[in-house]
Amino acid sequence: MRDPDAVPTQPPVTCDDCAAVCCRMEVLCITETGVPGRFTRPNPGGVPSMDRLADGWCAALDRDNLRCRIYERRPLICRDFEMGGTDCLAERARWATL
Repeated sequence: MRDPDAVPTQPPVTCDDCAAVCCRMEVLCITETGVPGRFTRPNPGGVPSMDRLADGWCAALDRDNLRCRIYERRPLICRDFEMGGTDCLAERARWATL
């Protein structure tokens, strides 16, 4: 249980203060979640993956608000990518050094 009197050592991580760095990662569509076909393409190994635009961003990302346009039908890996989780923090740290 979290101590309500504890002073946070850093601001909480939210998607609102992020540059959507997770939307530049390769995302495999290994389970059926209803991702519309126009947002997928086979990767070099033939596995269905989220398509990315020429600049590397996920094709389903709304560039105006940095939100997923297919949120209810997004791939399982996107559902499991926890905001502020270990993978999220590692990816944010990696992009901060680029």
